[in-house]
Amino acid sequence: MTDTIKVLLVDDHPVVRAGFQRLLDNDKRIDIIAEASSGQEAVDKYFSTQPDVVIMDLSMPADDAGDEGLQSYGGLEAIRKILAKDADARVLVLTVMESEPFPAHVVQAGACGYLTKRCAPDELLKAVYEVSQGRKYFADSIKEMISPGDGEERSPFSKLTKREFQIFSCLAQGQPVAQIAEKMFLSPKTVHAHRANILRKMSIGNNSELVHLAIRHNIVQA
Repeated sequence: MTDTIKVLLVDDHPVVRAGFQRLLDNDKRIDIIAEASSGQEAVDKYFSTQPDVVIMDLSMPADDAGDEGLQSYGGLEAIRKILAKDADARVLVLTVMESEPFPAHVVQAGACGYLTKRCAPDELLKAVYEVSQGRKYFADSIKEMISPGDGEERSPFSKLTKREFQIFSCLAQGQPVAQIAEKMFLSPKTVHAHRANILRKMSIGNNSELVHLAIRHNIVQA
């Protein structure tokens, strides 16, 4: 008999978890061995249960202030923490976040797959099988965003370094420079320098335009 695929299901909404659990439980090859409702709980459950696949939502509040400046996206930080300690971890992102910069940052963090919550049930099952075998699986719409194009950058955020995107996210959430500097162990002068680079690369002139850009790309909610 083929071994079952052990799954850790991570989503901060119990109703959503219950729905995906019913779908996955209908497949005898899949066994949901644990659930988590936050990024840090996902990290803890991963190392205590050692699942074959983690199905990870992105839009979860982080458990701590985090050094990434992405408080509304605790799933992304959880992916980074898991992969930092276990490079062989197989993480499949399942989220409502369909636009850049999220796919690029998920790939950069080391996830093996990316689906949106609009995907068909059969596609989710297929993605779980593929990822469990060490292969990658990305929805077609996501592939278009992360695949190399004709030389043109597909997202304005691809111009930013990882640190600049972290600071961009903090600024978009309205955090003052002093708070960002303290949280990220930087000097205010360094944060100001990063902010200047961000404005230049994004071709925007002030924080108001920065916030509007973040809202348009679903980085913060209006």
